[in-house]
Parts: sequence; structure tokens; C-alpha cells
Amino acid sequence: MDKRLLDILCCPVSKTPVRLLARGELEAINAAIERGEIDTVAGAPVRERLGEGLITVDHKVVYRVDDGIPVMLPEEGIGTVQLKDFPATA
Repeated sequence: MDKRLLDILCCPVSKTPVRLLARGELEAINAAIERGEIDTVAGAPVRERLGEGLITVDHKVVYRVDDGIPVMLPEEGIGTVQLKDFPATA
């Protein structure tokens, strides 16, 4: 992802800056998706693994990145509170 784009992106709800998910964070989310444990903020089940994602710097919400394009829709966010054993830091 382009660094300049990443520098200006933020959560559309809280306006908190975002950063790329670290490998351990991405693996933890994808494992939970495979187990059927993850829903979007809107309550829809997440069925597809994330190839890449962004997380707010306060570690509260994850947004997927599809083909290099961040999907920053509020209803598509994934709240991290539903993730057991989610890495505390990158």
C-alpha cells in the first residue's frame, strides 16, 4: 500500500489513524474467520480471509484491503474485542 495514502487514512467513525496489520495480527484474524467467530460492526459474518488489512492505532477496529484498496466503510469494520488472544501490539 502506498505510504502517502496510509499516512492520510483514518477510521471514518473515530478519526483514529490506521496502520497496516502486522503478520501476527493478520494470522489471528484469519484463524478466527476460519472458525466462524468474526462479524463486521454491522453484525454480518466475515467469511473471506483477509489478504491485507488496516487497524486503528488504538487496536479497536480492523478494515480489510481488497486488491490494494482500503475498504473504509463503517459497517465493514471488524471490532477486535471479539478476537480471543489478539496480539496486543504489532
